[in-house]
Amino acid sequence: MIAALAAGIPATATPQEAEQGYPTTGPVSGYMDFHFNKPDGEDAVLDFHRFVLLLNHGFSPRLRFVGELELEHAFVEGLEESGELELEQAYVDFLLSRPLNLRAGMLLMPVGIINERHEPPVYNGVERPFVDTVIVPSTWFDVGAGVHGELGRGWRYRAYAVAPLNALEFTAEEGIRGGRQKGSQANVRNVAYTARVEYRAIRALTLGASVWAGDSSFAVPRLDTGVTVGEFDARFRQDRLELRWQFAQVAIDDAARLNDVLERTTGVSPNIARTLRGFYGEAAYRVWNAGAPRDLVAFLRYENFDTQHRMPEGFVPLKEFDRDAWVMGVTYYPDPDIAVKADYVHLRNQSGLFPSRHLVNLGLGWWF
Repeated sequence: MIAALAAGIPATATPQEAEQGYPTTGPVSGYMDFHFNKPDGEDAVLDFHRFVLLLNHGFSPRLRFVGELELEHAFVEGLEESGELELEQAYVDFLLSRPLNLRAGMLLMPVGIINERHEPPVYNGVERPFVDTVIVPSTWFDVGAGVHGELGRGWRYRAYAVAPLNALEFTAEEGIRGGRQKGSQANVRNVAYTARVEYRAIRALTLGASVWAGDSSFAVPRLDTGVTVGEFDARFRQDRLELRWQFAQVAIDDAARLNDVLERTTGVSPNIARTLRGFYGEAAYRVWNAGAPRDLVAFLRYENFDTQHRMPEGFVPLKEFDRDAWVMGVTYYPDPDIAVKADYVHLRNQSGLFPSRHLVNLGLGWWF
């Protein structure tokens, strides 16, 4: 529901749009999820991971506002790291025509499958895919403005000018994730650009491609750290079978000098790579297909994600950050808007110093 609005679907869908899967929403909607996580050898954790409210207001048939406020990990207390309160979306849409519309405010970056479509009932697994957390840093949002619409038969696009990343917050383990400015007094000395195109003319198949590019070294004079994120994905759904595939790569220019600057600042080299890469493939099958409350999906996903894929000259990759994972589990829908989830994760790395991890996760997520 929230993702549909971010993708440019009308806030109030016509009956024809509803038949195509476009939701109809009122002025207030949202989603929530809480999790049980049990890594092997560690205590289990219960976490109310997200409580999200979406506000939707139509000033007129051609002018609307969408806002999304998210509370993570139940509460925020002072400066302690006990939770996060984030304004993930807050934009105004100027709906001019089907091919061309304007949008400005706090925007979700249109990169990948999950970043704009991250509500619990729309993906399998208790947690979001690793590739969509580490390589594409979901949830990725920032201030900006741009255009969106539909062109011809089956083509949909979004293109924005947005605030860049802050390269001084990049790390070896999580790549560019820490560099998101999140619209908090975001430095826009160098504007970044992002775009996505989707093709939906072939029945049961959706193809997508995304790009994000921007100079992310505004905090250090004479440093030229350009970042480019490229992504391709495909989704196929027919009868009981659903397939997903995604590939994402991040290129960081001048990574050697960036490491040098950070080492001189902190005393420790962050070992940031010049290329990060990840991909996954997922197969899901509706083993119980009689409609809610008789709706059960079993799935299997393989992921490969490496935040040390290619290093700048003179740097050695940290193999513990060259990782892959098998995720298998089930999703039960007692109602189309409620997902009860269970999965098992086998997470491996290429270092002989760090053992593989095994995790059991349970989750309950819903939207309204």
